[in-house]
Amino acid sequence: MPTPQPSMPDLAPDFVPFATAAIDFHRTINIPAGRVAASRTELDSLHGHLISLHGLLDSHTTRTTVVDQAEGDHLRAVRTRLWQATEHLHAAYHAAPHPDGRVPTREACRAGLPEGAPELSVCQRHLAASVRVRRTTTPADLHDPFTGLIRH
Repeated sequence: MPTPQPSMPDLAPDFVPFATAAIDFHRTINIPAGRVAASRTELDSLHGHLISLHGLLDSHTTRTTVVDQAEGDHLRAVRTRLWQATEHLHAAYHAAPHPDGRVPTREACRAGLPEGAPELSVCQRHLAASVRVRRTTTPADLHDPFTGLIRH
């Protein structure tokens, strides 16, 4: 006889739909229709959002995997892909034009050196999150193109 699962505690009101609506509203109001590169401010905000979303998925992955391995595997794959997206967003931030219009050179982008304040804040956030990611994910997982969708 399977052991009954403990009931979920009373949760606070669900704020995720509000966050989703806010992002949709932001896109509708603030993103121009023409061809314009994303600003560093926008990329920094998106990076912070993805880091928060990664933390939420990490919590769900950790709690779910011990109860349901298959669901946990899918959540782990989502968490890994979201981190990969965060890595690309961090790189896009450093490749984006500076507020004064300067465009970083290819060599500067390859060097990967912090640019100083206020640009350093995105690096500090990324570095702090990457420490947590390295505790739960192997380098092979982070660079593996396999999505895991055909395992289940």
